[in-house]
Amino acid sequence: MSKKSPYLYFEPAKIAALKNLNILARQAVEGFISGLHRSPHRGFSVEFSEHREYSPGDDLRHLDWVAWGRTDRHYIKQYEQETNLRAYILLDASSSMAYRYGGNVTKFQYACFLSACLSYLMCRQQDVVGMIAFDDSIRFHLTPGSTPAHMDRIFTHLEKLQPGKRTAIAPTFHRLAGSIAKRGLLIVISDLYDDQSEVMRALQHFVYKKHQIIVLHLMDPAELEFPFKKLMTFVDMEDGKKLQVDPRYVRQSYLREMGAFVERYRKECGDRNIDYVLTPTDRPYDRMLLDFLGRRRRALRR
Repeated sequence: MSKKSPYLYFEPAKIAALKNLNILARQAVEGFISGLHRSPHRGFSVEFSEHREYSPGDDLRHLDWVAWGRTDRHYIKQYEQETNLRAYILLDASSSMAYRYGGNVTKFQYACFLSACLSYLMCRQQDVVGMIAFDDSIRFHLTPGSTPAHMDRIFTHLEKLQPGKRTAIAPTFHRLAGSIAKRGLLIVISDLYDDQSEVMRALQHFVYKKHQIIVLHLMDPAELEFPFKKLMTFVDMEDGKKLQVDPRYVRQSYLREMGAFVERYRKECGDRNIDYVLTPTDRPYDRMLLDFLGRRRRALRR
């Protein structure tokens, strides 16, 4: 019998089923950012990471005397080496992400499961990962880390988060491009419902700052397939506007516009060497990750 997770969005059974994903992810991100991935060994330079208990033979220069004064126990400060891969997950928490039509989870819930899974896997393979949730402003910003306590903070913040206000992807990303100082891997999880030209300019800002980017474009299957048949009233989830529509008369034009919307993101991301993955929410996120990272591994071997 599998152990139940204490966290809403962390599913140990699915993580256990991805026993090969750790290797695939490591090979993939090393291909994304040559020279930036962390050595598996701890160093004593650059940036403080965490404590471990003192062992005979440890360099006494790295004893934490403040911790000793508080606990009467000896701890060694550990630091990350300069070769760390620093990753950020940029999670869209705008109101449009709350959409669901007939499926098990909303786009937002799917994004949270995906964020928790990616965070755990990267930390498990000794990467450091941070998370930024946004709508028209920053909802929370967790700087990169890799400790169990850091994982707890990520999972807890995800559980407290709810879809909020309107989307403002481009201005948010421009601010982040100016504030994330160290280059690394950025994983964008969003439905990308914003002005496409402005979103691509913002992603280009990240590229200019030497970040590598993966865009996971979340869409409910109904948004891609438009299965509606009867006269319906559609409500914009971000501004509340209503529109009564007979699906029979708009289906073909809708599918054409949606196809162009997706294809433009696919093409323009490809032109900028940004990995773009259309991610329908009816596809299990563990299978999506396994297939995507498998494709990345095969591409890197060419």
